[in-house]
Amino acid sequence: MKRFTKEDKLTAVRRYTEETISYRHLAHQVGVDHSALRYWVRLYEYHGDQAFSIPYTNYSSDFKLKVIECMDDEGYSIREASALFHIPDYSMVRRWLKKWQNGGVEALASKRKGKVPVPQNKNQKAKKPFKSVEEELEYLRMENAYLKKLKALVEEEDQNTKGQKARIVFELRHDYPVKQLVGVAGLSRSTYYHQIGQMEKPDLDLDLKEEIRSIFHQEDGTYGYRRIQNELENRGTPVNHKKVYRLMKEIGLRCLVRMKKYVSYKGRVGEIADNILSRNFTADKPNQKWVTDITEFKLFGQKLYLSPILDLYNGEIVTYTLGTRPTYDLVREMLEKGLERLEYSDELLMHSDQGWHYQMAPYRNRLKEAGITQSMSRKGNCHDNAVMENFFGHMKSEFLYHKEFESVEHFKQELSRFMDKYNNHRIKSKLRMSPVQYREKYQATA
Repeated sequence: MKRFTKEDKLTAVRRYTEETISYRHLAHQVGVDHSALRYWVRLYEYHGDQAFSIPYTNYSSDFKLKVIECMDDEGYSIREASALFHIPDYSMVRRWLKKWQNGGVEALASKRKGKVPVPQNKNQKAKKPFKSVEEELEYLRMENAYLKKLKALVEEEDQNTKGQKARIVFELRHDYPVKQLVGVAGLSRSTYYHQIGQMEKPDLDLDLKEEIRSIFHQEDGTYGYRRIQNELENRGTPVNHKKVYRLMKEIGLRCLVRMKKYVSYKGRVGEIADNILSRNFTADKPNQKWVTDITEFKLFGQKLYLSPILDLYNGEIVTYTLGTRPTYDLVREMLEKGLERLEYSDELLMHSDQGWHYQMAPYRNRLKEAGITQSMSRKGNCHDNAVMENFFGHMKSEFLYHKEFESVEHFKQELSRFMDKYNNHRIKSKLRMSPVQYREKYQATA
């Protein structure tokens, strides 16, 4: 594959910004994949002429975690976050995210490249030749018993520590000599007795672990360590987020992973509005900026379509409609229900993608009648409506794929409960409280 210099990339990006040419056509002319060209353009938008002057660096685990937290809290995609943090290749962030999902913060630590010699365990002495077949058989039975215990414990707690090894030796001490068991486990006798002494001490974090477990199960496993930390603070228990993460890992609690949404763009069927929102996903007060979109999911052999409105001030779901077909009535009804929320003094910006519903004259005219300014994402750019995408990810992972439903009617009832919980009870990390609590706090001081 051809290697491109900084000058080559800058030239390609300037051509895209100055000429009327699509990503695919320009990428074909330059000889690069169009997704790479898109990333070059995004880097240039954030960093200008310095976009491709990226010195080599060994990123720390704290930096990697900061990028991942930005994606989680702000709803940025992998490419968007990579460009924002000036990372040369967005596939690096994809690997960081996968490592973090599989192994937590520890998995983000950099590892040296090349062959790493396997260290010899200083505590594990070389095996002496056995005096008899019976002695060798007894040793193998002991080793097999230890490995069975270790396998069961690792599967239960997903980690292998000195404390666990000592615990296994402690459980087998009546069947085999401790002196030989610690050799099988690779422990020194002093380490073993130290660990046994630690096991007898009371767990100082026992109450905190129970509170964390209670919050986790109360929220159906949808809270990660940051939101659990926020809830603990709200309950009057301040604790560092790193400690919450460590304790959650110790007791085997892990948040769910999000899913993607479907795209409803069908080409140009009406008028396209400018992207006035321009990714400014913050608002100074309620009913200043709303975003909307439609998502699809399958249930009981049929498709259902959800059309919500989200307030960018606090992430609250203003209203929503649910239907079996993505018709214009789905959007019309949603809009009418949302307009009931507005006050006379509100100056609202309504942002959506370029879905055919939002291009239609009835929709645009209704916005004008209500004095609402319309804004649309750029063609094929889902990042321009990232907050709505982020909500759909939460909704699907925390609700749709997490619960079991008996019927469509049961699903509708549970969806209503989820929306109420999302607005009134679920903590939003950026706000450190629920969306409704945040709005009420603003209204109390306004």
